[in-house]
Amino acid sequence: MRTALVTGAARGIGAAVVRRLAGTGWQVVAVDRCADDPRVPYPLGTREELAALAAEHPGSVVDVVADVQDLPALRDAVAVAEERFGGLDAAVACAALLAGGRPLWDSDDAEWDALFSVGVAGVANLARAAVPALLRRPEPRTGRFVALASAAAHHGLWHLAGYNAAKHAVVGLVKGLATDLRGTGVCATAVSPGSTRTAMLEATARLYDLGDAEEFAAHQLSGRLLEPDEVAAVVCFLCSAESSAVTGSVVHADGGFTP
Repeated sequence: MRTALVTGAARGIGAAVVRRLAGTGWQVVAVDRCADDPRVPYPLGTREELAALAAEHPGSVVDVVADVQDLPALRDAVAVAEERFGGLDAAVACAALLAGGRPLWDSDDAEWDALFSVGVAGVANLARAAVPALLRRPEPRTGRFVALASAAAHHGLWHLAGYNAAKHAVVGLVKGLATDLRGTGVCATAVSPGSTRTAMLEATARLYDLGDAEEFAAHQLSGRLLEPDEVAAVVCFLCSAESSAVTGSVVHADGGFTP
């Protein structure tokens, strides 16, 4: 039985990844900070949401409250995976924040710090905490590190320059990590979702003063918003041993946003 650790797990794509992994026989450590961030103007996932997610899969999902900005806390979460389930086979970085809604020259330090401390440093912290555990598995290894990037990692989006920069950084981080992992059997990849029906997309709609997040569907060839489980399906394939041919690259799960 394989074990994964997923950050940003209380809701959205992170929760969908936990559900899909657990539903296909994985053991999962589901991690979320379970607290709001004063640097962004919308509520984040809650302790109740994370606990309810774990309760859906008793025995196979363990919920851990930890902030991806806190490297020791992530190392403790990895230790839970190893002590409770015997090891770690995949780490999935879903935790991120959305901030923006104005030109870059009008943005402030708090906005930039939020995007990079959670969305970039948080991914790096997970790699620092989890990759040693992935490498502790005996050879031949099939460990996987998967980070959520975004269509914003490939397109400039209006009044979201900081978010663009952070998501580009995630892609660069994954490419460098995959190179560091060369020959180990551990793969590192990124997934770039398009507009997906999540609380973060609702927050984006409010930044743009849109009446409905459904308006974002027009940017995708699919002509509709994606569901979190559709993105989770791609993430979970990349967590599997069958994804061994994919490393150091980005999978565009974006409904055709990126041609």
